[in-house]
Amino acid sequence: MKHFIFALLVSFTVAVPPALAGGGHSHGPNHGGVVREIRHVTYELVATPDSLTLYVSDHGKPVATAGATAEAVIYAGNDKMAVKLEPAGENRLEARGSFKVGVGVRVAATVTLAGKSAVRPVFNLK
Repeated sequence: MKHFIFALLVSFTVAVPPALAGGGHSHGPNHGGVVREIRHVTYELVATPDSLTLYVSDHGKPVATAGATAEAVIYAGNDKMAVKLEPAGENRLEARGSFKVGVGVRVAATVTLAGKSAVRPVFNLK
């Protein structure tokens, strides 16, 4: 009987943690960008030389960006550039233009979703 209880406890401790880890959502990038989480909302910034795209999700589910406002300030060396991001789909905010991106570049965003207070995720590009 002791062996049965021991085996049951071992199988429970091995099987349960992966199921509970992360609360059912991923903290990694889903679009190849850099991820930050604030107040259980995930912000993923995908930065390319011609666009900045910010994806917003809550526990893996898209968060509507209609009515949202956002601004990003790009810090590249001694250069600083501010851009507005506009709603561009179900859970995206986007800016088009010419941007410095790459290792060492930092992007500080201010995002206000409809009916919510502003949050300020900061992304260090890779």
